[in-house]
Amino acid sequence: MIPEAEIRALLDKQAITEVIHSYSRAVDRGDEALLRACYHDDAIEDHGGSFLGPAGDYIAAILPALHSDRLMTHTVTNILIELDGPDSALAECYYLSFARYPAAEPPFETLTLARAIDRFERRDGTWRIALRQLRWEWNREQPIAETWARGGIGDPAILLHGGKMPNDALYEGRR
Repeated sequence: MIPEAEIRALLDKQAITEVIHSYSRAVDRGDEALLRACYHDDAIEDHGGSFLGPAGDYIAAILPALHSDRLMTHTVTNILIELDGPDSALAECYYLSFARYPAAEPPFETLTLARAIDRFERRDGTWRIALRQLRWEWNREQPIAETWARGGIGDPAILLHGGKMPNDALYEGRR
């Protein structure tokens, strides 16, 4: 029989992991409501030198990028969660993010690795970020060169692509 405390710890870590993954979905799909749900109302965002302040102000500042045509993909890896009480946890994860800047001159795409060090708190039964500290690890930029494996994936003219909310298959299926 698994002790109840171990089961509770697994459930808490899963709930925290889902918030971390929801953050990626929110920024990639331009889902403002989902992004706001990742943070407590009084949360602080320290975005590694590019922003420091209330998470709500951070979200407001990035809304133009979230709602733009800019392609972004945030992949989460190496999630480690340390529960340090019934309602507090420290989580560290790596974000490997891709972004395309077609309006830049010249157009380019960028691949970046960053770490998020999050203080999570459970309030009213819900885990959310109370403090996020982002730290940049490395970055690589290159000209846009989309060939879809030089045609090996399929005819680029008929490939279906993801989009921003509400024009993505995830949201279209929920209408």
